[in-house]
Amino acid sequence: MPIPVHIVIVTHNSAGVLDSCLSHLEKQTAPIKSVIIVDSGSESTAYLEKMHHLKGMKVIRTENIGFSRANNLGFRQAAAADRDGLVFFMNPDAFLPSDYISQAIQVMHENPGAAVVSGKLLGYNLQAMKPTGKIDSAGVFRKWYGRWYDRGQGEEDQGQYALIENLPAACGALMCCRIKALQPFGENIFDPDFFLYKEDIELGIRLRKDGWKLIYDPRLFAYHCRGWGGRAEVSYNLRLTAARSEVLLYRKHPERYFLWAYLKLFLVRVFRL
Repeated sequence: MPIPVHIVIVTHNSAGVLDSCLSHLEKQTAPIKSVIIVDSGSESTAYLEKMHHLKGMKVIRTENIGFSRANNLGFRQAAAADRDGLVFFMNPDAFLPSDYISQAIQVMHENPGAAVVSGKLLGYNLQAMKPTGKIDSAGVFRKWYGRWYDRGQGEEDQGQYALIENLPAACGALMCCRIKALQPFGENIFDPDFFLYKEDIELGIRLRKDGWKLIYDPRLFAYHCRGWGGRAEVSYNLRLTAARSEVLLYRKHPERYFLWAYLKLFLVRVFRL
């Protein structure tokens, strides 16, 4: 019997990419039981009436409740009953090759102790409608002084990061999760105190504390548009949100790195870096 697969996508003003995301899901070789789209406070929702509608798809409209709360809402609708299933949390600007889900199922089968499996995310230029040839994320790691970062981001993809390994955290733009590993967290899979940013890292910390593994497998690859080309293109408000989220992360999971988080917040607030 096929393993139940659920997809949760949170969208906020993502009309330009969501339809392409769904088109790629439609081509998956593995069956998908449900696709839950959570529109979190988009300025206009007219595009929802025109986009692809897949079998088992449901659209939930809500105010802008933040990425964590919206994902939790989607999870409760999509996957709460299927303890032995998988849920894919993905951004609307992530595009999956047709065999991605079937490959992820295989990786989960090979790693019964894994709560999350992830692979290499490659950049995608939406304007040119082609891959950038650069890495977007090969897992989330931490610098010696405490900064969390997407490994390999911006590097030309030349086949590096080719080993299967355990991750400190996985990029929330695309995560395949084992539902039974998430269910002990109840209704709050992602901590609702995080409005945006670092919620994926915080979830990874909790899962590892519970004895689960987060697996990076380079056989898994997908594309991520990521609507910005670097820090210089990120608005001040988003940089401030990210800095606050990093402080919150170290408040919830105290470590010596808290000094870095407070320094980052200070630099963003005062010097708008």
